[in-house]
Amino acid sequence: MFHHMKWRLVYLAAGIATFLFVYFSGASFHMSSQEARDVLQQIGTKNRQLDQLSIFLNNVKPALGMFIPAFGVGLGIYSAFSTGMVFNAAAVIYPALKGVSPLTAFLTPFAVMEVFSYGLAMSRSGMLVYLLIKRRSYWRQYAVHTAIEIAIVVVILLIGSVVEWQNIQHQHQQQSNR
Repeated sequence: MFHHMKWRLVYLAAGIATFLFVYFSGASFHMSSQEARDVLQQIGTKNRQLDQLSIFLNNVKPALGMFIPAFGVGLGIYSAFSTGMVFNAAAVIYPALKGVSPLTAFLTPFAVMEVFSYGLAMSRSGMLVYLLIKRRSYWRQYAVHTAIEIAIVVVILLIGSVVEWQNIQHQHQQQSNR
């Protein structure tokens, strides 16, 4: 049991590290001012009707897709790179962000929960590929472990959306009090 848990933690660490590395790559990707404005405009349009439910759905949909064997790793890489590009676009447009490390975006509790969830999902996807190829006879056991991890991710992202929404509300309140 301990041996299995040790390897699970190794896969989890690899999933989180992959997400962060690809995010950083997206945040370092060169883009023009016009491309940056386009990216921020798309995000602004998407987030115009932002609320707690939309935050949850925005995070849980890709996370659930990241559990799909093989495809999930690719989806996680795409999601990480895209998220990094949003930070990059903001840094291009807003000079105050130019010297800020893109990884500071993950210093909030809800961002830590999201990265953990995405790392868990991506790592399970990678594990399933390996396990389904090498040990097909244990597929029911993999299904149970995957279902448990899906439930964990959903709960973590639900809590994270509540925390993020409260943070947004607090920021709006502070801005209106000025």
